[in-house]
Amino acid sequence: MLKQWGRSFGYLAVVGFTAPFAMPLFMLLPMSGLALIVAGLGFVLFPLVVLIIRMWTDMHRLLVGWVLGTRLEPQLRPLRGGVLARVRDVLTDQTTWRDLLWMFVNLIMGFGFGMLGLILTAFAAGTTFVLFFWWTLPADMPVQMLGVTVDTLGEAIVVGAPTAVVGLALAWFGVPALAKAHATVSKVLLQPSKLVARVEELAETRAGAVSAHDAELRRIERDLHDGTQARLVSIAMRLGIAEKSLDEKDPVSGLVREAREGAEQAMGELRDVIRTMYPPILADRGLDGALAAIGARCPVPTVVETGVLGGVPAPVEAAAYFVVAEALTNVAKHSNATSASVRVVRDECVRITVSDNGLGGVDETRGTGIIGMRRRVAALDGTVAVDSPAGGPTVISVELPCAS
Repeated sequence: MLKQWGRSFGYLAVVGFTAPFAMPLFMLLPMSGLALIVAGLGFVLFPLVVLIIRMWTDMHRLLVGWVLGTRLEPQLRPLRGGVLARVRDVLTDQTTWRDLLWMFVNLIMGFGFGMLGLILTAFAAGTTFVLFFWWTLPADMPVQMLGVTVDTLGEAIVVGAPTAVVGLALAWFGVPALAKAHATVSKVLLQPSKLVARVEELAETRAGAVSAHDAELRRIERDLHDGTQARLVSIAMRLGIAEKSLDEKDPVSGLVREAREGAEQAMGELRDVIRTMYPPILADRGLDGALAAIGARCPVPTVVETGVLGGVPAPVEAAAYFVVAEALTNVAKHSNATSASVRVVRDECVRITVSDNGLGGVDETRGTGIIGMRRRVAALDGTVAVDSPAGGPTVISVELPCAS
C-alpha cells in the first residue's frame, strides 16, 4: 500500500509540474502552422512540433500505465514520404487530435489534481509535525489549529491529534484517488478504442499482406520470365531446327511440327499469365509509360494524360495498370465509342478517370469486368464509381490510396 501511495504521489507531482509546459507547445503549434502557410518553413517546423507533442504524450502514456498497472501502446510512429506526405499524415492521424485534446484537458486537470495532491500531502505532513514537534517551534511563532494556539502538550494531543488523523486520512486515500482519476481520464483520451485500434491493426496487416503478395508475384513473374519462358524458347528453337532437318514426308516431321507449335502456344499462354501477374512494362517504363502503351494499343482512339505521379507503391501501380487495361477493354468491346480518354493524377491517392463517348448503360452484372475491378481496388481500400447513363457517356472514376 505504501508503495502504491508513493507511486500515486510521484505521478501527481510529475503531471502537476509538467502540465504548464504544454502551453508553449500549444503556442508553437499554430505558429508552425502559420509558417507552413506563409513562409513554407512550417513544412519542417510543423512535423517537428507534432513529433515533440507525440513524444510528450507517449511519456505520459508510460506514466498512466505505471499507475494503473496496465500498458498503453506508444503512438510515436516514423513519418514516411516527402514533406507534404508527412504533413498530410500528421493532420489525418487521429492520434494527433487525441494528443491535442488530452494536452488541453491535462493543462487544467493535471495541474489542478497535481496541486491538490501536493496540498493534501503538505497538510498531512504539517499537522503530523505539529503533533509531535510543536515544542521545537519558536515561542514568538505559535501555531494555531482549529482556532487554538498549540503551545502545550495537552493542546497538541487534544487539537493536533484529530487534525493530524484527518490530514493523514485525506492524504492516504485522496492522493491515490486523484492519481487514479487523472490516469483513467488520460487513458480514455490517449488510448484509441479497441475498435479503432483493431481497424488500424487490420489496415497495417492488410497493407503488409498486399505488399508481400505483390513482391511474391513479382518474384514468380521474374522466375517464369527468366527461367521457364527461356526454356520454352530454347525447346521451340530446337524443335524448329529438328523439323527443318527432317523430310516433310517423314511421319516424325509432323510430330515435331506439332510439338513446336505446342511449345509456341505454351509460350504465348505463359506471356499472358505473366502479364496478368505483374506486367513487365511497369518495371521497364513506369506507370505513365505503361498506361500510354495501353492507350496506344486500344482499338478506340484514346488520349492518355498523366500528371506527376512520383513514386507510386508497387501494389497501387499494378492495380492502376489493370484497372485502366480492363476499362479500355470494355470500351473496345461494349461501348461502340469513337474516342476515349484516360486521366491519372496523384495527390494523397492515385485518381484515375476513364471516359468514352459510347452508348453507356453499363450493367455490372453482365460480365463487363467492373466487379473484378471493384474487388481489385477494394483490396487496397480504394473506391470505384461508375457513371454510365443510357446513351452515354460512360465515366469510371477510381481512387487508390497510396498509403495502402
